[in-house]
Amino acid sequence: MSSFLQSNLLLFIVLYSYFSHTIPSSLFPSSCQLQEQFHLNRMQKSGDVILGGLFPVHFFSSVSDLLFTSHFYVQGFRLAQTMAFAIDEINKNSSLLPNVTVGYTLYDNCAELGIGFRGALSLASGQEEQIILHNTCVGNPPVVGIVGDSSSTRSIAISSVLGLYRVPMVSFQFNHRMLFYDHQKYPSFFRTIPSDAFQVRAMIQILKHFGWTWAGLLITDDDYGLHAARSLQSELSVSGEGCLAYIEVLPWDKDTDELRRIVDVMKKSTAHVVIIERQNVTGLQWLASEGWTATAAVLQTPQLMPYLGGTLGIAIRRGEIPGLREFLLQIRPDLLENNSYGKTMVNEFWELTFQCRFAPAPAGWVEGGGALCTGQEDLENVNTEILDISNLRPEYNVYKAVYALAYSLDDMLRCKQGRGSFSGHSCGTLQSLEPWQLLYYLERVNFTTPFGDQVSFDENGDVVPIYDVMNWLWLPDGSTKVHNVGEVKRSAFKGEELILAEDKIFWNFKSNKPPRSVCSESCPPGTHMVRKKGEPKCCFDCIPCSEGKVNSLECTSCPEDFWSNPQRDHCVPKNTEFLSYHEPLGICLTATSLLGTFICAVVLWIFMYHRRTPIVRANNSELSFQLLLSLKLCFLCSLLFIGRPRLWTCQLRHAAFGISFVLCVSCILVKTMVVLAVFKASKPGGGTSLKWFGPVQQRGTVLCLTSIQAAICTAWLVSASPAPHKNTQYQNDKIVYECTVGSTVGFAVLLGYIGMLAAISFLIAFLVRNLPDSFNEAKLITFSMLIFCAVWVAFVLVYISSPGNYADAVEAFAILASSFGLLITLFGPKCYIILMRPEINTRKAIMGRGAEFKHFGNSGKGKLPFNGKKSTSSRNRLREGQSSGGEGRKTGQKICCGREPEINNK
Repeated sequence: MSSFLQSNLLLFIVLYSYFSHTIPSSLFPSSCQLQEQFHLNRMQKSGDVILGGLFPVHFFSSVSDLLFTSHFYVQGFRLAQTMAFAIDEINKNSSLLPNVTVGYTLYDNCAELGIGFRGALSLASGQEEQIILHNTCVGNPPVVGIVGDSSSTRSIAISSVLGLYRVPMVSFQFNHRMLFYDHQKYPSFFRTIPSDAFQVRAMIQILKHFGWTWAGLLITDDDYGLHAARSLQSELSVSGEGCLAYIEVLPWDKDTDELRRIVDVMKKSTAHVVIIERQNVTGLQWLASEGWTATAAVLQTPQLMPYLGGTLGIAIRRGEIPGLREFLLQIRPDLLENNSYGKTMVNEFWELTFQCRFAPAPAGWVEGGGALCTGQEDLENVNTEILDISNLRPEYNVYKAVYALAYSLDDMLRCKQGRGSFSGHSCGTLQSLEPWQLLYYLERVNFTTPFGDQVSFDENGDVVPIYDVMNWLWLPDGSTKVHNVGEVKRSAFKGEELILAEDKIFWNFKSNKPPRSVCSESCPPGTHMVRKKGEPKCCFDCIPCSEGKVNSLECTSCPEDFWSNPQRDHCVPKNTEFLSYHEPLGICLTATSLLGTFICAVVLWIFMYHRRTPIVRANNSELSFQLLLSLKLCFLCSLLFIGRPRLWTCQLRHAAFGISFVLCVSCILVKTMVVLAVFKASKPGGGTSLKWFGPVQQRGTVLCLTSIQAAICTAWLVSASPAPHKNTQYQNDKIVYECTVGSTVGFAVLLGYIGMLAAISFLIAFLVRNLPDSFNEAKLITFSMLIFCAVWVAFVLVYISSPGNYADAVEAFAILASSFGLLITLFGPKCYIILMRPEINTRKAIMGRGAEFKHFGNSGKGKLPFNGKKSTSSRNRLREGQSSGGEGRKTGQKICCGREPEINNK
């Protein structure tokens, strides 16, 4: 109810504004009343159903403040004749509205709001002298739909009133979008011309196509121009396709100073595209709106074409209307009856075209003068604008509007009772036709013109939009031509679609190519845009992307396994890094590992070959062989730290390293304990020490100590197994393949256990270091354990601070260094004696040193190697065969060698 009151209030304001001079100032009457006589120019044809039309056949120009002159507008007359032609064509079409004759009533609105409004009310009421002021005036209107109007002001006023009665109105030229965005407010308004909203998007499509992101805008000083500027700015902002360098308003009063200022702005601007103005500024590309393109004929002068040539513009869709020219040629004043409606307009057209006059001349329209008109002149023999059908644009929209109403009426009349869309599934009939019934079908109409264009209306009453793209061609002979070079339309699937024949476009530049118009050139690959402070977003600086980022719009990070190339234009796979067999460090470590393994094998062969010599037999050869085998494993396990980490190498490397070194250090520890046990046994009351530390106990000790390390490794692998890992944090542009330890605690326990055994060995060897060399190798063990511990203490400190694959190199180096330290200190002196000093590899040299050991093992005379004093008990123990193995009973048996037989007679 509130919307109805608002609509009636708007009707009251409009009526009061334009007809207060004819309506008394007293209260409005409650019923319809006749007003003063006001005859409207019209064309009329009877029929079963009537369509109305409003066209500007005349327009007024001001002579003074109180005098106006009327002018005949040929194009407006042709628009009216186009509607008459379309209705005549429909009546001849047997498949469209069969058995129904369509008539028309066409009013001349004189391009004036008051007259146009009066004509619309006359069409709606059916009485030229009546104005509907109250809903007590009832009855079916004589027109079911109206084609028109072309003006925004008239369309607003008329559609506001016709919307109250749901009388359909289809405009053919009004494209302002601001007032008709709400179809609920103007439910009966439709149009066959695209709205300005699409025109703005169409122009943006052209800007986008040619890469023009920097343009100037010239607008008229009115609501239409200001609204166009806001729309263009908004669309550019949303789409991100460009920016406006400046917006200038053209003054209506042609202020020279203001125009000069605008020209200076245009000349100083870096924008080479302007939308659109006509000052003498060269070197610019003009992009014209539909309104400017429509006036192209006025602007195509030799004075302006050097500046406006090559202009691209948006124009109303041009269409072909076959048979229209023949219909226009049938216009003849002598064929009309004297009282026929439309005779006045035809006579005026005739007088204007043939420069003659009818006697008497029509009062008030054309001044006397010239020859008398016969009404039988031939239109084909005269150059008249009305017959030029090469550029039918508004006429094509009128043609589509008439057919839209006709197809809607045809759909309604083809409805079958019981299947209709109205209450009770009823249908509209010709006898009881209501305008709102036709409105229902008009909202759903869908047809294709003979020219191939689809006609249907959206929820706002707008037709499926399509524009022609025009180019202002400057011909070599100095003449001009505006020709079609493409179209822009909306597609249901592709959105705004621009189709251009670029080979047909004339560019007003020496290069004959489209100009560049950007505030800042696109950033090269590897850089990103940084907007200049205080400038539009199209003005920016190009800043190189940081490492690991690429793109030309906004620097984005590369994926984890990729890195930016030097140009920063695309991501490339990161270089992989690990301790490889092919790099110098890996080659050195591999060679060193193999060399150590080879040396161990050579020493083992030497000891096997010379296994019966005193130097081999005197130092528990079984433990020596075990020690050499464990050292070989230590050297070989360093190879697990070289090469690309795999799951099995990560799991095996630390376990193999830990077990191998525990086996090695266990053998050294047992050797040290044997030496200690022998010399304890040589003291009074210490004979039982060797008995409880024989060969079985020695093997069991090595096995037990090694098993503990194996258990530690097993628990570590089960709980938190080491695994290969791609380290991308150490170097951003590289992937460092490494093995994670899995459990730092497990790794610490493994190293700690080795360190503990090494420390015990060192301590025991240190305690017995001063015993005679003939009976033990404590000094060598002490020195080897000192080297071993120093290497691994240094390893821990360096390993913590070593990044990436250097940690593997450090660990491999520590393994090799400690292994070489043990190998050289423990077996170097013995190999030297065996190979270089065989003369001292005798029982005598091993058991004594000159006179000092003359009686050791044979006569029992001389000093003993313990404290330099003769001891009967010690001598007796040795003679009794107290040895580390406890097997002999004779003097000299198994003193230090466990199971080895006595060194005799050598």
